Amino acid sequence: MRAAAHVQLYAAGVQRGTGFDLHGRVACITGAAAGIGEASARMLAAAGASVVLGDIDVAGAQRVADAIVREGGDALATSVDVRRRADLDAFVAAAIERHGQLDIMCNIAGVGSYGALRDVTEAEFDRAIGTNVKGTLFGCQAALAAMIPHGRGSIVNVSATAIYIPAAGVGVYAATKAAVAMLTQTLAVEAGAHGIRVNALAPGFTVTNFVGGHLRDADGHRDEAEFTTYLERMRTMSPLGILGEADDQAYQVLYLASDASRFVTGTILRANGGQSIDW
Repeated sequence: MRAAAHVQLYAAGVQRGTGFDLHGRVACITGAAAGIGEASARMLAAAGASVVLGDIDVAGAQRVADAIVREGGDALATSVDVRRRADLDAFVAAAIERHGQLDIMCNIAGVGSYGALRDVTEAEFDRAIGTNVKGTLFGCQAALAAMIPHGRGSIVNVSATAIYIPAAGVGVYAATKAAVAMLTQTLAVEAGAHGIRVNALAPGFTVTNFVGGHLRDADGHRDEAEFTTYLERMRTMSPLGILGEADDQAYQVLYLASDASRFVTGTILRANGGQSIDW
């Protein structure tokens, strides 16, 4: 496996003054304890940003923050349940109290949801909507309140390639991520006059602890042979014949967060190895 991308950035450095330079910027990242959220937090810190990490798993967020500090970055970990508007308001307030500003908001926290639509319970539907849709909206609202007075900012949400490929068993998940895509584009229209860009990443299959949740039993165990077969099937969906890694998505988050994408807003960026094209 290739070296972690953020380590490469630390080794080479992001040249100050380039479009990807985030020195002097402050970024909030939800879902930062693992997976794409962790990779994005470390990537933005490597590019020079001061990062504030939020997750319901505060111990995991603290682990990531400690790693960033050891690598020379500036990081703060906080406990955040994105289903609660008050938590996200407090999250952004913590960034402003520590740094006096908020430049980047990355709403990455999310949950999967698996099962045929005919069997989905109200509780499961509410769980998925609560984290994926309400959590994204509340994060955007908190960020906009901080960014509008300063006339600048970048918000990065997370949709999914699943919104382009209908598949049995992931209907609720895909519906929540389609909602994120439309929230993103509507907010891009509403926030543009304030100098704020709003975009979303739509990851394709990416190997993190998040994937393969539908293969786990009630106790959280999975058949590793079945999981390996599943990974191979996902690999064949890409014309490139590869699986995505968390750093592949983190590079896109860096792009959308930075001035390199200053002319980009309302975009749903598909980083999926070509999985969503008809080939």
